[in-house]
Amino acid sequence: MPTPLDRLADHPSARDPEPFAGPDHPIRILTRAVAAGKRWSPANAAKMAELFDGLAPDWSERHVDPTKAAPIVDALDRGMVPLDGLWLELGSGTGAGSRVLHDRVRALVTAELSAEMLRRAPAELASRLRADASAAPIRSDAVDAVLLVNMLLFPDEVDRVLRPDGTLVWVNTLGDQTPIHLSATDVITALPGTWRGRTARAGTGFWLVARRDPAGA
Repeated sequence: MPTPLDRLADHPSARDPEPFAGPDHPIRILTRAVAAGKRWSPANAAKMAELFDGLAPDWSERHVDPTKAAPIVDALDRGMVPLDGLWLELGSGTGAGSRVLHDRVRALVTAELSAEMLRRAPAELASRLRADASAAPIRSDAVDAVLLVNMLLFPDEVDRVLRPDGTLVWVNTLGDQTPIHLSATDVITALPGTWRGRTARAGTGFWLVARRDPAGA
């Protein structure tokens, strides 16, 4: 049986991240639970918003740099992603993703739960929404691509907003040391239905580009 994942050669920039967050990190445990379908409550959302509101003042300086951008850039270059459609970035933070995407894709909407993160994101690069990604204010089958950078995966919601031939781009900028981490296989497995993807390492992280598999429908 063919594997649902094509693993490309590492980008020349690829290197191992420094140890940071292991499998028992509380956010890692939450990430796995949410991907497996655990109910996301208003209390969960409020706690996460409070956490990232507190991190926001230093986030722009620490989390927008070429090394962390490398997996996003490599995914666009080698992931065979559509650049002429509508993109939605969930959990957009202070704009690391939009800084890469804004002049490469036709249209971009970003959504972020943390008001302080959103306030520090560059307004001129993309349309911005304050929203909980578990229930995005986007109609069903509306977007061509969804970008998640170090972001919780709500599989049913990603499946809902993506068009039938849509693309998911998943990035962990610190690889398996990212607190909000799922492997490429974890993501493919968590999504409803049958999906195929390609993945590679770049910078200190990795990317996955995934699409529904018509043969598995």
